[in-house]
Amino acid sequence: MYQALYRQYRPKTFDEILGQTHITTILKNQIKKENIGHAYLFSGTRGTGKTSAAKVFARAVNCLDPQDGNPCNKCAICKGILDESLMDVIEMDAASNRKIEDIRELKEKVIYPPSKARYKVYIIDEVHMLTNEAFNALLKTLEEPPKHLLFLLATTEPERLPQTILSRCQRFDFKRLSSDDMIGGMKNITDKLGIDVEDKVLQLIVKNSDGAMRDALSLLDQCIAFEGDSVSYDDAINILGIANVDLLFELVEAIKDESTEKSLLMVDHMIQEGKDIPQFLKDMIHHYRNLVIAKTSKNPEALIEWGEVDQYMEQASDINLHYLMSSLQTLTSSETEMKWSMQPRIILEMAVIKLANLKNELSLEERVRRLEEGIATAPINETKVTYKTAPKKEPNKPRDKAPENIEKKEKSIPEEKEKPDVEKKEATAPSGEMTLEKIRSSWPKVMQIIKSRKINIYALVMEGEVSQLQGNRITLSYKDGFEFHKDAVNSNQNKAFLEEILTEFFGQKIELLVIMKGCEMPAAGGGKQEDEKSAKEETVNKVLDFFGEDIVEIK
Repeated sequence: MYQALYRQYRPKTFDEILGQTHITTILKNQIKKENIGHAYLFSGTRGTGKTSAAKVFARAVNCLDPQDGNPCNKCAICKGILDESLMDVIEMDAASNRKIEDIRELKEKVIYPPSKARYKVYIIDEVHMLTNEAFNALLKTLEEPPKHLLFLLATTEPERLPQTILSRCQRFDFKRLSSDDMIGGMKNITDKLGIDVEDKVLQLIVKNSDGAMRDALSLLDQCIAFEGDSVSYDDAINILGIANVDLLFELVEAIKDESTEKSLLMVDHMIQEGKDIPQFLKDMIHHYRNLVIAKTSKNPEALIEWGEVDQYMEQASDINLHYLMSSLQTLTSSETEMKWSMQPRIILEMAVIKLANLKNELSLEERVRRLEEGIATAPINETKVTYKTAPKKEPNKPRDKAPENIEKKEKSIPEEKEKPDVEKKEATAPSGEMTLEKIRSSWPKVMQIIKSRKINIYALVMEGEVSQLQGNRITLSYKDGFEFHKDAVNSNQNKAFLEEILTEFFGQKIELLVIMKGCEMPAAGGGKQEDEKSAKEETVNKVLDFFGEDIVEIK
């Protein structure tokens, strides 16, 4: 029966475990000095060697002829563990044996000494899957086990383990494998198998395995099964459903040129070729990530683990960094949406359309900033009153009365110059006691004055609403989503400008309070009575509108 590569080439010694020297060195030294603990916790992402290290350690502590801390794999004990004929090393899957009854059964068995080996070893994989009751049942045994007992726990989620368990174990964190380690490990395997695999294929596999050697060997297994003697880059792309790097560069160029139609046609071609849509979106995210690295890093070769660095740097040279970051945000949001969508193609096409039109989108802050900059450089339009003298005509009246008329007209001109301002003030200023209703009815006129003097402040104030009057203090409130407008109006300079206009308009000292809607202070005194009066009038008007004035009698 065929055995998968990751099982066939599982490390048999500590020296064969890739990329975890910081762990294997400690374990080898403990074995050489016979300084062995009673419980170990191996944590880390999938495919990094946790279970392999546990199996090597189980053989090494029981080996009859250890070699520099490594098991010899030749003695009767090592062979018995390798072929699973020796019952002193027990492997458990906590996902399948997670109940308290399973742990109680384990506690009953651990008291018996090993049959042949020095230690009875329990390897519990995915230990975070145990229930709280099972953990509690395991605590005492884990803290004070028999001298012949050794626990090796493995997990991908150590944060889910109780602190009482963590404190009783020696913890070792396995890190993701580097691309060099993974490529070197796969080359050793392909050399042993006598298979010719291009370096670009190995780089492609590493990129899609996320630092997990088991995932990489599974992908390599697929590629080898397709051809047998050799594996080319094009074959690997077709087998794994991964997008060609050249296709990604071409797609990004079309997006950069804002060619939406060409971009969508390329996506359609990719889908027709049978590429996996979620995988293609991940490839796009990785591509834009590499562009950001090429744009910002002085040494991109150290951070871009695969692909042509020069090609990334060339494409990123004429792309704005803010645009790249916004593109990444759009793609990662689309990836999240795709996980819950039954139409992944639509999500991908929407993301491509957004990227192609991303340059035309500006944030609210950017729009306001540009508006303020444009207004600051533009001349302020002020209303000016000019007077023109009528052309002189031959008077019909006698000549001796003409000087009187001319003199009278000249005297009337200064009076006419002051007249427009007086009329304007009388037309705009509210008369009588200042109330909330009068302020609201006069507010459009106030806004016109603000607009004529500073249109940028007018753009900020127009989103607000006069919500309250307390004495001489007017409250201007903003709805949710307009915090930027509120903060801008509330600046010392803008607030002083508005208070000056309000004081001038209403003819008395006015104080302005700028808040978010819902934060108004309770009305007091006359203000409360006025609000109650307004509410009563509004209720009466609604009743009259509904029933008619001929039916309702107001008392």
